[in-house]
Amino acid sequence: MNAPTEQIMVAPGSIPFWQAFRFWLKLGFISFGGPAGQIAILHQELVENRRWISERRFLHALNYCMLLPGPEAQQLATYLGWLMHRTWGGIVAGALFVLPSLAILIGLSWIYFVFGETTIVSGLFYGIKPAVAAIVIQAAYRIGTRALKNKWLWIIASEAFIAIFFLDAPFPLIIAVAALVGFIGGRVAPQVFQTSSGHSGANKRWGAALIDDDTPSPEHARFRWSRLFTVMAWGGVLWALPMGLLTNFWGWEHNLTQMGWFFTKAALLTFGGAYAVLPYVVQGAVNHYAWVTPTQMMDGLALGETTPGPLIMIVAFVGFAGGYAKLLLGPEAPILAGTIAACLVTWFTFLPSFVFIFAGGPFIESTQGNLNLTAPLTAITAAVVGVILNLAIFFGQHVIWPQGFGGTVDVVAAAITLCAAIALFGFKRSVIQVVVACALIGFTAKALVL
Repeated sequence: MNAPTEQIMVAPGSIPFWQAFRFWLKLGFISFGGPAGQIAILHQELVENRRWISERRFLHALNYCMLLPGPEAQQLATYLGWLMHRTWGGIVAGALFVLPSLAILIGLSWIYFVFGETTIVSGLFYGIKPAVAAIVIQAAYRIGTRALKNKWLWIIASEAFIAIFFLDAPFPLIIAVAALVGFIGGRVAPQVFQTSSGHSGANKRWGAALIDDDTPSPEHARFRWSRLFTVMAWGGVLWALPMGLLTNFWGWEHNLTQMGWFFTKAALLTFGGAYAVLPYVVQGAVNHYAWVTPTQMMDGLALGETTPGPLIMIVAFVGFAGGYAKLLLGPEAPILAGTIAACLVTWFTFLPSFVFIFAGGPFIESTQGNLNLTAPLTAITAAVVGVILNLAIFFGQHVIWPQGFGGTVDVVAAAITLCAAIALFGFKRSVIQVVVACALIGFTAKALVL
């Protein structure tokens, strides 16, 4: 009877740092399946198998990450690494969640831009694009069924769709208005914005954990104003230093500087997951800056879906495309320019996530209760559904009507899109399975035409 009690009292520091390092490195290469799959992997490994943290403490950290802009699975890994091994533990956990994906995407981007016009690569991507359109439709459906619990949330989603599709309203404005509606509505009609947490089985236990329900927070995880100011200061320096160097060497209007500024804003607007920020990226990277074409954007999303790591890593492809196409380091070094741009936008996209965890984590550890931000988040999530629907139409148009709605229909692409949708909705196949199958179909179709 004493063994479980003794295990509960083990301090978080009893988990060897290098043991945790090996786990975070492994996670960076197997974190497929989007945020839901990645969070499931974290739960299975850390709560059920290794018992490094209890169910309740895990969900408490997850609830905080769900309220933040940015990739929640990567932030959750950062939070847990920080809780166990202080700041360096959080940096290692969060960085290893991203770096394997960054390296893989840089390699795939190089193949795409250097060999993309070959028959094999073009045929594969001909089939992948319709799969992406179906995947975005599924994302809108999946988020909608979870988020739109009453007619008022349906109205918010509809208004967001009208605003971005018909009025071309900026994505940040839609998010701001939705947050304001949720803030006011949560006080006027709180029942409209009450949603269940969706974490069934929250009381299920798998035995005593090293960081258990009643394990005190370690000293470094206790809130202090001095620590908060230190984290914010370091975050400001780590953002301002590269931004200042870019501005000094190339000027504010240079594409590299604008990439840093644009993806900083994107990092602060990714409420609701990667699909929520994609419309903003499309508005800026495709329509305004022309770093990528609509077709390249779809291809980049396909690459992001089939590689480990957070889906928001598509920003690395966008950065590579911009650096490569704009010849930012001259015509003699397009690959180097693309690689530097990919690393740059990854830095500015993920830096705020680390700051959010290191700054807010001690406060969350001190509360161990419900956060009073659910109403604005619920309204934002509802608006995101309408925005993602617009994104699905955008992708569908460029796949099925490549010359616009007034042009001819690509019958083969439409058929592949339909098959992908049936596989996703009807047969519940995984994203990777659908993408691979559609790539093979597209390659076969191109080969038969030739």
